[in-house]
Amino acid sequence: MCGRYATTRSEADLSDLFDAVDVTEGLGPSWNVAPTDPVPLVRISASQADARVLDTARWGLLPPWAKDTRGAAKMINARSETVATSPAFAPSFARRRCLVPADGWFEWVRTGKERQAFYMTPADGSVLAFGGIWAPWGPEKMRTVSVLTTAARGDLARVHDRMPFILPPDRWAEWLGDEGGELLRPITERELAAIDVRPVGPAVGNVRNNGPQLLDPPPKATLF
Repeated sequence: MCGRYATTRSEADLSDLFDAVDVTEGLGPSWNVAPTDPVPLVRISASQADARVLDTARWGLLPPWAKDTRGAAKMINARSETVATSPAFAPSFARRRCLVPADGWFEWVRTGKERQAFYMTPADGSVLAFGGIWAPWGPEKMRTVSVLTTAARGDLARVHDRMPFILPPDRWAEWLGDEGGELLRPITERELAAIDVRPVGPAVGNVRNNGPQLLDPPPKATLF
């Protein structure tokens, strides 16, 4: 799964990187994004002449039939294997795909009685784009979003059996467009190898903690 991640670039930087119009209204950076937090996403907007917009959504997709927001934390991820057929996710996958910008994501590995946190991030510091789907919910059409996940591979599989569904830049337009195609093909081995696995300290485990210090390596840590 992907239950915690970092997205720290400014709206101006994200707008430039994704060639999108910024309509986020001051969403700040976070080194510890948690379920139900507001997050940036890139989507196609009919009101902007079908241009890309950098927008904000609540993390945890709510289908139209949800009576309240209590189930949102359980809907932060959509499995790529079933997203096209799931009653909760299929309508959004067909019509409301989006990109979720990230610097990297966190997972934990249990070693005895302890849990070691790891941060997965591009070695060159480039932006990640998670494949996402969004849906409006409630009378006010609150925007909600889920991040797709897929089977982890390589060193990432040693941390967790799932990983975010990552889209390289040359596939952004295809994902956001109306064309079908092979949308759910995995990233290449070369793209996978460009992602580092870095141990970080335990502070990221508390959702109240935030700041760049969460990415610092602990005094003593091993990769696995």
